Amino acid sequence: MNQAEANQTTIRDVAAHVGQTVRIGCWLTRKRSSGKIQFLQLRDGTGFIQGVAAKNEVDEATWAAADRLTQESSLWVTGVVREEPRSPSGYELSVTGVEIIHLSSDYPITPKEHGIDFLMDHRHLWLRSPKQHAVMTIRATIVRAIQEFFDTRGFTQVDAPILTPTSAEGTTNLFHTKYFDEDAFLTQSGQLYMEAAAMALGKVYSFGPTFRAEKSKTRRHLIEFWMIEPEMAFVDHEENLRVQEQFVSHVVQTVLAKNAKELATLERDTSKLEKALAPFPRITYDDAVKFLNANGFPEFVWGEDFGAPHETAIAESYEKPVFITHYPTSLKAFYMKPDPNRPDVVLCADLIAPEGYGEIIGGSQRIDDPSLMEQRFDEHHLSKETYSWYLDLRKYGSVPHSGFGLGLERTVAWICGLDHVRETIPFPRLLYRLYP
Repeated sequence: MNQAEANQTTIRDVAAHVGQTVRIGCWLTRKRSSGKIQFLQLRDGTGFIQGVAAKNEVDEATWAAADRLTQESSLWVTGVVREEPRSPSGYELSVTGVEIIHLSSDYPITPKEHGIDFLMDHRHLWLRSPKQHAVMTIRATIVRAIQEFFDTRGFTQVDAPILTPTSAEGTTNLFHTKYFDEDAFLTQSGQLYMEAAAMALGKVYSFGPTFRAEKSKTRRHLIEFWMIEPEMAFVDHEENLRVQEQFVSHVVQTVLAKNAKELATLERDTSKLEKALAPFPRITYDDAVKFLNANGFPEFVWGEDFGAPHETAIAESYEKPVFITHYPTSLKAFYMKPDPNRPDVVLCADLIAPEGYGEIIGGSQRIDDPSLMEQRFDEHHLSKETYSWYLDLRKYGSVPHSGFGLGLERTVAWICGLDHVRETIPFPRLLYRLYP
């Protein structure tokens, strides 16, 4: 059978062609030879497979073409699909033909060790590696799982604007730009707009990029990242927590079901992810402070915010994500509803991922009382003129409502077991990195 007569397919779909001759467009990741056999490690974007070319089984042109292949050369390969239990994919390709598309030369990322700065400078090429491929594949599964969860539970996806006239949380960590003759900012959250949408559609969520101009270099922070921000009318704090734990559980279990190969490539200990099933444990801020005081942080005082070491210490006491609830009012955003039984704390929660990954969700019940919201505006020195549309939500049919925001990249980092969020997004924007 010549190449033109072979079934064209992808590496992902070779299981449907066992014993058949197939043709695949691919790239060579690496190659080794014993003199009479060439082992070609191939990838096509859908997966990885080994092609084996035996000198006594192929014609001279095919052997010569395989011999000329260099790292990241592109080619059409023809071969017979064989089951191979020793292969990570379970299959192998007995090569019968090689058609070179483009010979690559001096590919900069070699099998030797490279520093992270070098790899980040070549991020456009680093994405081709098996581990980065696995991360991006898992990220795509997470995105689909997120949309599936909300779309099948009566939520409507609503797109929030990226250019806004105000801050969502009254902070100064905003990227400023000019909107013709007006000041504008890159959004740091779509939440306020989701509150407006929830008053129209009941249950909504936004899914889009957000920006924080914080000069942070920690392994948990990006300058540009993606947020999922649901908002729900007629939902209180308790129900909000139930939605969050069901949501996170659904995402994790979907990845476990669909991405076993990718998790194995990343050498992820999936036994820890398997425990991420709702319900999740809860601890109040008060009890968290007491725990910290008794476990290595005796000087931590009530009213301070938790840092990464504190969140990690708390999370280590649990085998699954844990909610920290009822933070001091002074620590949280102006729109969070105070606990009616104790106004110095708010009806809020942060969801802390295990294994040191920190906060992946922040959420709360929102203030629905018009007078209290105006009071908060005065206390936080917010412009009532600029936020007049937001105040209207409390004037015209205000209802109890709640919502939360999940950071996609932190969630990907936790599920994949990565050391830094920079590998969770195709082209990360960091404090000192805007290239490529």
